[in-house]
Amino acid sequence: MKLTFTAIPVTLDAAAGEDESPRTITGVAIPWDVQATLSGGEKVIVRRGAFDLETKPKLLEGHDLNQLRGTVTELADSEMGLLFTAKFAKTRAADDAIELVKAGAYDSVSAGFTPTKYKFNKDGTMIVSEGLMHEVSLVAMPAFADARITQIAASSPEDDEAPTHPEVPEEETQVDNNNPVEAAAETIPTPMYAQARREFKLPSASEYISKMLQGGTEFAEFNARLRAGAPDVVTSDLPGLLPEPIVQPVYNGLIGRRNVIDAIGARQAPRAGKVFIRPEVTTHTSVAAVTENNNNIQSGTFVVTDNQVTKVQYGGYVEVSQFSIDTTSPEIIGVLLDDMTRVYAKATETVVEANLESGISATQAAFDVTDPAAWADFVYDCSATILANSSHLPTHLFCSPSYWAALGKLSDTADRPLFPQIGPMNAYGNLRPGSLDGNAFGLTVVVTPYNSDFLAVGNADGFEIYEDLRGALTVDVPNQLSRTIAFYGYMGTLMIDAAKFVKIA
Repeated sequence: MKLTFTAIPVTLDAAAGEDESPRTITGVAIPWDVQATLSGGEKVIVRRGAFDLETKPKLLEGHDLNQLRGTVTELADSEMGLLFTAKFAKTRAADDAIELVKAGAYDSVSAGFTPTKYKFNKDGTMIVSEGLMHEVSLVAMPAFADARITQIAASSPEDDEAPTHPEVPEEETQVDNNNPVEAAAETIPTPMYAQARREFKLPSASEYISKMLQGGTEFAEFNARLRAGAPDVVTSDLPGLLPEPIVQPVYNGLIGRRNVIDAIGARQAPRAGKVFIRPEVTTHTSVAAVTENNNNIQSGTFVVTDNQVTKVQYGGYVEVSQFSIDTTSPEIIGVLLDDMTRVYAKATETVVEANLESGISATQAAFDVTDPAAWADFVYDCSATILANSSHLPTHLFCSPSYWAALGKLSDTADRPLFPQIGPMNAYGNLRPGSLDGNAFGLTVVVTPYNSDFLAVGNADGFEIYEDLRGALTVDVPNQLSRTIAFYGYMGTLMIDAAKFVKIA
């Protein structure tokens, strides 16, 4: 809510029968039922009738008892608040103060009082119902924005012409018998001064530690002022004290899975040569029955084909300033190399998955992936084809995430999972959503994370993967005070026996 202020003029009058120099002032010392923020940061509302009108407070300047200027000769109760009339003493200092009032430098007053009976509402505002008035002070900078007023009030702009009277709900002012907040009459609280609240300057860390080491009443007073100013201190005011911690390690959501490479296994590629030879027997010798004695036995041909495997280089680099290397925490090189490793893994796995799919020529018709019987037909038909073409049986079921999910959802006519996590004796296998490891129909399931539509049955021996991982390479660039960091490796694949694989059409 916007804080606005109500102008309460202070008038200066000459007493009848005296010289022309005015010696008295009148005005409002304290408004009733208006929330004020006092010099110590306290929020206070004073109820009407809180003060004894027979009291004769002192007239001061700036709440300083060493600057006594006269006495308050009369206090009066009104709708506006506690009215006062004060008379200046015949001293040179009082004459100077009168001149300041006449010049408009002093146009407001501030009251100093001690609350003797009070309670607090829920927002911590003190509700004063009785108090002892000590003094009324002339102030040059009152607790109000335009210096023409005597109190600070919580009001709306359209209410500027009159002080507001906020209602304090009854439930907010109830006293808890187990934790009383109302002061007894005999207690003597610290005097309060309805003067301008000074701007709070947050101490530095060294200042706070210094005060804490001093201890005693000095630190207690310092801590109290710190708490009083705290409500007006926001985080934007604390750039030098609020730390910005870094929680390690650095999170990296890229996993860089190599499911196919890990399942089949990567063989070490020779370091020399861009192309290397992988020999394969393509024509076998012949054996036949001998029908008659002394006849020649079966002749045959033996052919070994020189399959060529081409190594492809995969890599990337980043240029990092030496300043970043020297000042980062956690150290940038480790974070960078970790990310490069993940990206390299994903890039090479993507290539291997694509080469595996493109190297399979035999196909099996698509089927309803929600039908368990259709899945069994597909797997066994593929296995029969592989057995007929290569004399081998399949070892793996390769499937993209969509086929893997459909496979894991299969259930029998009683809605029992076909691949439970804890498999009974008659289960077809076990799969679980929290792991990519599993088996189905007796085959090891391999999920191809970077191929969106792939399903195949095969024997891992028919597809070979070769890799020569070189890792990180760094090159200094002295004239730029930077370092170039690269990560690279070589990879090649070979579908050495396509007869061992069948994929979905």
